[in-house]
Amino acid sequence: MYEFAIAWEWLAFAARWLHVVTAIAWIGSSFYFIALDLGLVKRDHLPPGAYGEEWQVHGGGFYHIQKYLVAPAAMPEHLTWFKWESYMTWLSGFAMLCIVYYGGADLFLIDRHVLDISATTAILISLASLGLGWVLYDLLCKSPLGKNTWGLMALLYVVLIAMAWGYTQVFTGRAAFVHLGAFTATIMSANVFFIIIPNQKIVVADLIAGRTPDPKLGAQAKQRSLHNNYLTLPVIFFMLSNHYPLAFATAFNWIIAALVFLMGVTIRHWFNTTHARKGAPTWTWIVTVVLFILIMWLSTVPKVLTGEEQAEAAPAFRRFAENVHFPAVKDAISTRCSMCHAAEPAYEGIARAPKGVILDSDAEIAAHAREIYIQAGRSHAMPPGNITDMTADERRLLTAWYENSVGETR
Repeated sequence: MYEFAIAWEWLAFAARWLHVVTAIAWIGSSFYFIALDLGLVKRDHLPPGAYGEEWQVHGGGFYHIQKYLVAPAAMPEHLTWFKWESYMTWLSGFAMLCIVYYGGADLFLIDRHVLDISATTAILISLASLGLGWVLYDLLCKSPLGKNTWGLMALLYVVLIAMAWGYTQVFTGRAAFVHLGAFTATIMSANVFFIIIPNQKIVVADLIAGRTPDPKLGAQAKQRSLHNNYLTLPVIFFMLSNHYPLAFATAFNWIIAALVFLMGVTIRHWFNTTHARKGAPTWTWIVTVVLFILIMWLSTVPKVLTGEEQAEAAPAFRRFAENVHFPAVKDAISTRCSMCHAAEPAYEGIARAPKGVILDSDAEIAAHAREIYIQAGRSHAMPPGNITDMTADERRLLTAWYENSVGETR
């Protein structure tokens, strides 16, 4: 069992590494081509059918790039296709979902204090939501509303907010955010697999056969590519969020998710406007900062985190271990946390204490006071899925212990 747990952990690490590498490749090429497309300049000397050109310098050389909205008059000898970056990002991400959240459903996917369902039911809900999300999105794009790109994106935003709320009513906060990222990434990768690449292949086949390609194919692909462009940054946020419980495991996590999508739009709008040489709208960064401050406030409602900087001056053991609440805190941690955070974890499948955090002694508990406060007091990130049934009173106790200890140093 010990060897299996170690192998499973390394498998999860390998899948995560692959996911990050392929995501860098996909996002990098996507951002590059959006910037290139927006920076194209129309000139009189361009060949027939060419929409615009761009001169770029990189790596000690100059590049002269021309874009054809539909296709050139003749098929070029070699075409470079950008598709596997998208496919492998989704496949590696789905592998991670299976390894971490399906394989560890009781710890990471299900919180029976949120919704008491079996692991099988939770996994089926997860799979169905990803598939149905793409179907709904695709139908909206192909509906009459699809002719209005910004109206369509507004409706898509409403759908994403609904999914954010829905996921938080079914899964753990961590799993809800990861699923929201997977839901969005599935739409993005499916855009490439079902629309963008097939449309391009039809255009290529028409050229080879001597037919005139339909310009609607390029317009449809460009619309989906634009959607992908504005959805990328929120997906990155949700993929990183599992390390920050104040984002996913607090009372207003679904509202935080909704604001994250807006930040993705404001940030991308600045880059897209700049690349199109239409100025640099600084208001987008002001809005982004305001949204992020609002997110920070929502994560700690009704009371914001205070005192960490001032608290550093006092020895951790004295501040936390000698606090009046500490005996009860120690009992709560021993009951709810020590099965995993011990030198020899007792929980099945856990070979070593997660992230090396051991809470066997007073000094160790005091040393990790801030993490305990954020992970189990101010948020519900720990215990994962509340597998040990930590009560609301115990969470209030952890919060009072930390805040009282910090306050004593002022």
